[in-house]
Amino acid sequence: MTAASLPVPRPQALPLAAALAGTFIWLFARPAAEVASAWWNDPEAGHGLLLFPVACWLAWNRGLEATWRPARLAGGVLLGGAVGVRYLSELAAELFTMRLSVVAAIAGLVLWYVGWAQLRRWWLPVALLALSIPLPSLLVASIALPLQFTASKIGAALLTWREIPVLLIGNVIRLPGRELFVAEACSGLRSLTALLSLSVLVGGMLLRSVTGRTLLVAAAIPVAVLLNGLRVFLTGFLVTVVDPRLGEGFLHLSEGWLIFVVALAILALLAWGIGAAEDAIAARRAGGSDTRSSMAGALEVADGSLA
Repeated sequence: MTAASLPVPRPQALPLAAALAGTFIWLFARPAAEVASAWWNDPEAGHGLLLFPVACWLAWNRGLEATWRPARLAGGVLLGGAVGVRYLSELAAELFTMRLSVVAAIAGLVLWYVGWAQLRRWWLPVALLALSIPLPSLLVASIALPLQFTASKIGAALLTWREIPVLLIGNVIRLPGRELFVAEACSGLRSLTALLSLSVLVGGMLLRSVTGRTLLVAAAIPVAVLLNGLRVFLTGFLVTVVDPRLGEGFLHLSEGWLIFVVALAILALLAWGIGAAEDAIAARRAGGSDTRSSMAGALEVADGSLA
């Protein structure tokens, strides 16, 4: 069944369906607009501009289950909960849960209209939509500071290894004649969020086992942290040895993009390795089952000849 074969309401039910669709849009128009605004204006949430169209394409490409069984009770509960969270979040001025209620409402609609099997079929698009929701500012601040300190420590250690005099104070690296400040924008949180989202996407499309997908997502965290520390080292090395102007402006931004491309290449290599391991395990299991089948057949022939 393809996306074009979505069950259409009977003509007499069209007014009710239109009313329900209008109610849904009215309820969740503001949270959806908040999400879109964050994608466009917040650098920490810019990955949503990529994840949203990819999620829509994946949902369309995977289509609908051949047999669909609406889960009215579960869908209604999830929809009701999403509406409640949406309004409570607005009263508390809590943007994260209000934005997340949109994803919960979409999942509730899928359950109500098509059922659990369809939601399982669309698990990757729904997961990408959830990952596109910007994190709360308080959580971002609590994560960014440790990442700044970690990147500073890695960068300072590599600079010391290159015999460059370094004095590390928190997230400030003092070099000969200058200071290098690892700001929140350089904490690596953006690249970490983007890599986690991409690892979920790549794992969901290319890997078959939950274990393999989990390993890929888990590997994205140390890759992002270590490469961001390498970026700090490169910045300190270049401003000290080559030219101080390399630590700011377009050249500094280019370093960040280059490191991110390297991180993507490492992620792709890890996905290929995990996929190869999955193929090898599947082939070994298939070979073992064939061997057992042939042995059973031989025993049956032997028993028949003895009889």
